[in-house]
Amino acid sequence: MASPAQTPKNKAEAGGMTAERKLRLVSTLSVLVSAVLVVLKGAVLLASGSLSILAALTDSGLDLVASLITFAAVRYAKTPPDREHPFGHGKAEAFSALFQAALVFASGAIIMQDCISHLMHPQPIRESGWAIVVLVVSVILTFGLVAVQTRVLRDAASVAVSADRMHYVTDLVTNIVAIIGVAAASFFGFGFMDSVSGFVMAAWFLWGAIGVLREASDHLMDHAMPPEDVRRIHDLVLEDAAVREVHQLRTRLAGPYVLIQMHIELEPDMSLTEAHRIIIAAEKRLVAAYPNADILIHPDPQGEAEPHGGVFTEIAALEIDVDAEVAPGADAQ
Repeated sequence: MASPAQTPKNKAEAGGMTAERKLRLVSTLSVLVSAVLVVLKGAVLLASGSLSILAALTDSGLDLVASLITFAAVRYAKTPPDREHPFGHGKAEAFSALFQAALVFASGAIIMQDCISHLMHPQPIRESGWAIVVLVVSVILTFGLVAVQTRVLRDAASVAVSADRMHYVTDLVTNIVAIIGVAAASFFGFGFMDSVSGFVMAAWFLWGAIGVLREASDHLMDHAMPPEDVRRIHDLVLEDAAVREVHQLRTRLAGPYVLIQMHIELEPDMSLTEAHRIIIAAEKRLVAAYPNADILIHPDPQGEAEPHGGVFTEIAALEIDVDAEVAPGADAQ
């Protein structure tokens, strides 16, 4: 499972462009590329009648819809918290990814149905030369876009852009399979290969949709950050010797953000001012490692830290073991 904290950079690089601006630009580029591909493949489909082209066009059409959703979700997720949404709007990205998965499932089922029908009633492919040319152009454009998206995701986590990238990786595969199907049917007389390749592409759509669905559900269900990140958070807080123990450590994913909360044990006779200073220092260490984190740290007197805090206090029974798998956190905020 990918975590926004696994790529915590959120600052300008050598070119002076922030991670947020990169996400906006790559979402715009995605819309432009998908629009060009839809026009090209639509024209060739009308001329050729190829099922492989139909599958590739459907994929590009879905990419266009998904890119438009991503375009909006990336911007909405970054809007500041308000009175109705005090924890921000980060989960908008997860909702967009969920919608993309539903689109892919639907398209895969429709294409499979068409492929079975054409296997039973084959039809010749027309204008196969142009079909192959357009598919090659599609591979080049899609590969360039995927390369840009991959580079941006190294610097800025976004479940929406990650889901969009999955669509275009799928598009790369479908275009290559479509080239094979059209060429086999047109140049070698294997007419059934067009339908078979379309069916393979549809199956690939369904597989990709499952991956998007899992990632989106992790964010919507407040999944904890990966164990290695939880261990890192635990260790960063304990770097200060004044922090005697960490417990009830919980994390959750929220689109481009992560939410972190915990209880720490301090000396019972420590002043409130000193405790505040230690907490602020711990928060700064965490923000340096996870710039997109919202952090809440509660101090407890050492030896008197009985479970408290509301309905999820039983999380105290799932103490963090830095040498073992960490139990997923629950939202107590």
